[in-house]
Amino acid sequence: MRKNFALTHPKLKPARLVDAIKYEVKKYLRRERNKSLPAGADFWHFDCRFGATQEQADVIKVSEINKHIDHAVGAELPSFYLEILAKPGFKAPLMDEDEE
Repeated sequence: MRKNFALTHPKLKPARLVDAIKYEVKKYLRRERNKSLPAGADFWHFDCRFGATQEQADVIKVSEINKHIDHAVGAELPSFYLEILAKPGFKAPLMDEDEE
């Protein structure tokens, strides 16, 4: 998902618009997590970027998306850019006590 979200709408109140944006992001994450994993992968990992524009977007964690959306609303930005890319994740193998 690479998308610019507008924080202004002629008919919707800002609070309802923010709720709709958060729901859309949550729905996208849920849809991606439900896809079948490639062979050998353990989980889905998400690379996220957030910023006022695509050029200004910084890397963030998935858990920080709602915080950044709230910050954009508080800063009264007219829109923001959000990028979420799913990729397969692999757990690091645990070392046994014998291997040390």
